[in-house]
This record gives sequence, C-alpha cells and structure tokens, in this order.
Amino acid sequence: MKIKPLGDKVLVQRIEAESVTAGGIVLPEAAKEKPQQGKIKSVGPGKILDDGSVQKMQVKKGDLVLFTSYAGSEIKLSGDEYLIMSESDILAIVE
Repeated sequence: MKIKPLGDKVLVQRIEAESVTAGGIVLPEAAKEKPQQGKIKSVGPGKILDDGSVQKMQVKKGDLVLFTSYAGSEIKLSGDEYLIMSESDILAIVE
C-alpha cells in the first residue's frame, strides 16, 4: 500500500531504539524510550499559503530527521509502524 501525505505532512518510520547502553547494559523493552529519529518515507506537496501558493517542503523522501517527543500520529500499515506529522514537528535533518 502506498501513502501520499497531504499538505505539509510527512510519513516517517522511526529508527529502532538501542537495546544495549554504551556501558553494555541490556535494556528491557519497557525501559526503552521511543526514538526521536526517523527516516522519511513520503512527503506531501507542501503547505498552502494564504495567497493560494504552495510553500515547497524542506525535507524529502529518504532524509534522516530528528523530531519532537510527541510528534505526529502513530499508524500501522502492513505490520510496520509509522508516524504522520507536520513538517513543523521536524527539528533537524541529520547529515
């Protein structure tokens, strides 16, 4: 199934959280924090401005991004988990 976000929305798949700390401690599933990093799978056309023009998206498919803790809405598609969020919830592109 292919998803095309609307407006300034993006479809993001979270990067899996580390299960072992830097000190070598194995973390149980319940102790892991949800990562705030993900890969963009799809982007909308852009935000529609008051004058009717479309503001181009600053991110593109394949970008690795950092986003806010409570960003977006979680959805499941074909057994995979994704987030749909506004471009404004994205803090930075990881290069």
